[in-house]
Amino acid sequence: MEPQDIKTVLGAGLLSFPVTPFGADGAFNAPVYKDHINWLSSFPATALFAAGGTGEFFSLAPSEIPSIIRAAKDAAGDTPIIAGCGYGTAMAVELAKEAEAAGADGILLLPHYLTEAPQDGIFAHIKAVCDAVNIGVMVYSRANSQLTADTLEQLCALCPNLVGFKDGSGDIGRVRQITARMGDRLTYLGGMPTAELFADAYLGAGFTTYSSAVFNFVPALAIDFYTNLRAGNTARTEQILNEFFYPFMRIRDRKTGYAVSAIKAGVRIAGFDAGPVRSPLVDLTEEEYAMMADLIERAGKM
Repeated sequence: MEPQDIKTVLGAGLLSFPVTPFGADGAFNAPVYKDHINWLSSFPATALFAAGGTGEFFSLAPSEIPSIIRAAKDAAGDTPIIAGCGYGTAMAVELAKEAEAAGADGILLLPHYLTEAPQDGIFAHIKAVCDAVNIGVMVYSRANSQLTADTLEQLCALCPNLVGFKDGSGDIGRVRQITARMGDRLTYLGGMPTAELFADAYLGAGFTTYSSAVFNFVPALAIDFYTNLRAGNTARTEQILNEFFYPFMRIRDRKTGYAVSAIKAGVRIAGFDAGPVRSPLVDLTEEEYAMMADLIERAGKM
């Protein structure tokens, strides 16, 4: 897809990050991945992010990522696939090129690895990735790689294929400055963990959509929430928040890393043998797994 085409897709509706299944040998389980993506593609998400944060990008070997992108493209039908990308500049450039060659429709550039960096360094990092590919790039502003409005404006002037900004900082003042200054030059996505908990605030800050991790295992409920959020039906969104998302948050917050582990547990409960998370994450306990199963059963009756 052309960069402007993927920009339009990104802003058109709900997005999600499929988990990456692993088999008993610890390797990528392509058949389960394809089955899961095929199921997700039957629901109206406008794009899926392969090998993203919820897909455990941080624990994948670089050599695994192209095969994950190709599997996603094979299974997704007409649903566009955005590839995760990251680490240091040299690795990020190579990963972006390999993802493009594997058929990705766009790139999500996650924060660079480990070290803090000044704005001019972050600028150079993002520009190098944008310059390396012809497909659209969305940058994820989070943790040690948070962009200011000035830096983003400079990138927009020099990188025509930079089409999206995703925020995981929760700094509404900063992101509102960005949306006010950049206007429709970019598509804006909320990217806080369990994004639905922050959706109202981001909508007010000029963000049209967000990526839903729970779409992995309760896609109909995720679409229900998003549709009613955009329609301004607060009675329904507050019901879903109180009956599903806040209870889910309490499970998620029991241990660091459960923002991913709980999603993968949910996918297993939904009937897909996604396997365990990779270290340094850990899986839910049996008690917590039962709590997730109960929550998902109740969600189906909402």
